[in-house]
Amino acid sequence: MFRDALCVAVMAIVSTVAAEGSAQIDPRAAFAEQAGWDALAAGRAHQAAVAFRDALGADPKNARLHLGAGLAAALERRDADARGEFETALALDPKLVRARAELGQILYRTGDVTAAIRTYEILVDEAPDNAAVRATLERWRRETELHDRMRQTIDTHFTVSFEGPAEAALATEALASLDRAYWRIGQLLGTFPERPIAVVLYTAEQFRDITRSPSWAAGAYDGTIRVPMRGALENQAELDRVLAHEFTHAVVRDLSRRGVPTWLNEGLASALEGDSLSWAETVAAKADPIPLRALASGFGRFNGAQAQVAYATSALTVGRMLAEAGGPAIVNLLRDLGEGQDFDTAFLHRMQRSVADFQPVR
Repeated sequence: MFRDALCVAVMAIVSTVAAEGSAQIDPRAAFAEQAGWDALAAGRAHQAAVAFRDALGADPKNARLHLGAGLAAALERRDADARGEFETALALDPKLVRARAELGQILYRTGDVTAAIRTYEILVDEAPDNAAVRATLERWRRETELHDRMRQTIDTHFTVSFEGPAEAALATEALASLDRAYWRIGQLLGTFPERPIAVVLYTAEQFRDITRSPSWAAGAYDGTIRVPMRGALENQAELDRVLAHEFTHAVVRDLSRRGVPTWLNEGLASALEGDSLSWAETVAAKADPIPLRALASGFGRFNGAQAQVAYATSALTVGRMLAEAGGPAIVNLLRDLGEGQDFDTAFLHRMQRSVADFQPVR
């Protein structure tokens, strides 16, 4: 969901910043900057990163260029690089509101909610009429207040937070479910997360308020597994499915923080959430599969029916990849992407076939 919001924000920034024109004296820097904004507008994050790097070589003290480089890094999920670029942009131009807004989002995405709140408090002072900024700040404050009063159940692999003693039994049940997913999925893929994973159990209302997930979402992962208690946790099979799905997202993030198309991320999570893909086959039989190229970015833009087809298409694609190449091949593909390799090249190398060969058909 963060990636959906970030893409929308980037498009808005590109449209305004590019329209302002270049203030560069060096024509090489001006040309490279324009190429960077054009690449961002087209969703080509790596190309944008290269262009802004070239522009900064000619004009290293230009705050707008650092903003662009930060946006490209954020889209590639190079969060530390993005944070550094936004902070540099603000050091050069403390009034660059766009850089402060994006810095706050990166801080939040990487789990430093306190710093994100401080950043947005400054932003509210700089842009007092921006209702969206105020709403985000208030939502983060509510989240912090909620988490401060939560209790925790901890084991070697997970930390589960919940609000009160009434939910303690649910937390214990969730922890047992997560441990089952940890060993089942880890052994199938041949890899395990390097660090303990944070899990937060919410009421349905808290979950929607904090994650801003679509109504059809049963869970969310943004560095923390977030699950609404009511519904998913009242049924053991649903509990296992949702937590296995979100745990798989944590494994993907551990292997690669950039370059992973949504269909691969969601497809792997959907394929490994249970023992059968019969649900996906049933959905796919009633609708035309969506082309994989249309599923490269987030699914939050879909309504419930569209999302169901998107998940089914993705799950069947990855299910076939698992059957033909195995879990370790997908793990190696994810690692290649994390190292910055081109997706098509890495896919062909690890799967021994092009991605087009795996497109589901009716």
